[in-house]
Amino acid sequence: MAAVPDPRTTGRLTIGQVLDLLRADFASITIPKIRFLEEKGLVEPERTPAGYRKFSEADVDRLRYVLRMQRDHYLPLKVIGEHLDAIDRGLEPPAIEPVVPTVPTVALAADGLPSAESFARRDDVRLSRKELLKIAEISEDVLAELEQHGLVTAQRTGHFDSDALVIATTARELGEYGLEPRHLRAFRAAADREVGMVEQVVAPLRRARDTAAAARAEDTATQLAALSVRLHATLVKAGLRRR
Repeated sequence: MAAVPDPRTTGRLTIGQVLDLLRADFASITIPKIRFLEEKGLVEPERTPAGYRKFSEADVDRLRYVLRMQRDHYLPLKVIGEHLDAIDRGLEPPAIEPVVPTVPTVALAADGLPSAESFARRDDVRLSRKELLKIAEISEDVLAELEQHGLVTAQRTGHFDSDALVIATTARELGEYGLEPRHLRAFRAAADREVGMVEQVVAPLRRARDTAAAARAEDTATQLAALSVRLHATLVKAGLRRR
């Protein structure tokens, strides 16, 4: 893990330097995310006369604390802010209790893309509506919009699974860039088309009469799903590089 330069000898850090330091432990961190945490009052870097942010070592430690509490304990920003306030006043932050279920980590391939195993994963995680809102850090209005546009669907029991949690969390992160649930309908449509393509290939296997047919169909579906996501992600990456 990269050491934070001593501000007494190197001066304050730019937001880009802070990003480089945090990426070692928090791969998904972005400059908009750091700005968002600043807007929420969780970190207050100095500003130069020209308006540029300058972060101290204490600011970086503060960001690490926020990101760790989010990632490891699913704490909402409001609660993390209360922890930081206690620390600022020389107090110990409250003990962190496991107040929400622990959600299984999605299996990822080495390049960060979902593997076939992740598509084959089955879990029986069931989250209440209140738990989903708390863990994903979204409002009731946002969840209602996600449901309206077919992005998240409750089970017959009224509970939500871990896929719903990932979708809700991702929607919140996209929202930090100005994308609202209604903008995400294109993703739902694209996913439906890919599912349809996979089902066309798998359908003959499902109709086979031998005892191993179901297993072959399941394995084929998971492999095709992982390959289609890899292709989609790579095409998007290639398209952005051409711009």
